[in-house]
Amino acid sequence: MLNRYTIQVLLAVFILFFNNTVSAEDNIKRAGDILQILLPAAAMGMTYIKGDEQGRKQFYKSFTATMAVTYALKLGVPDMRPDGSDNKSFVSGHTSAAFSGASFIQRRYGWKPGIPAYAAAAFVGWSRIEAKKHYIDDVARGAAIGILSTYIFTSPYKGVTITPVTGEDTYGISLQMNW
Repeated sequence: MLNRYTIQVLLAVFILFFNNTVSAEDNIKRAGDILQILLPAAAMGMTYIKGDEQGRKQFYKSFTATMAVTYALKLGVPDMRPDGSDNKSFVSGHTSAAFSGASFIQRRYGWKPGIPAYAAAAFVGWSRIEAKKHYIDDVARGAAIGILSTYIFTSPYKGVTITPVTGEDTYGISLQMNW
């Protein structure tokens, strides 16, 4: 969904924003901090661009579920961060927010906008490891929470969805078509 002009503007903002920083590590951390907000904002923005009110409601549900589970785990499972700053390492909130936005974009609007969104979300996860705020399993669990909540609450905007179905003595597939 991002056109060439939008990408150029975002790149220019990043270059201006990071121009006066001291180290590459600071740039990586700051970029992760920004992208963890931009990805969900872009997901929600796409619902406005497309006039997709149903998608907006689905985004609110999935993002709220993502953040509720993430912060319940942060408070309920104390785990020291790699840098020793506090005991809120489990799970990565930055990563769960980023993957919630990226997976919404992919699930609702397809792989074409989804691939760059997932790449940006993966960068956010890597930035948290690089900043010594999370271990790799914190990041993986945060990504899983973001993706899972999106797949629970979000349906494709248009097209065909094939979903495996299992039940007591029942196995099959469900075919859903939106247009």
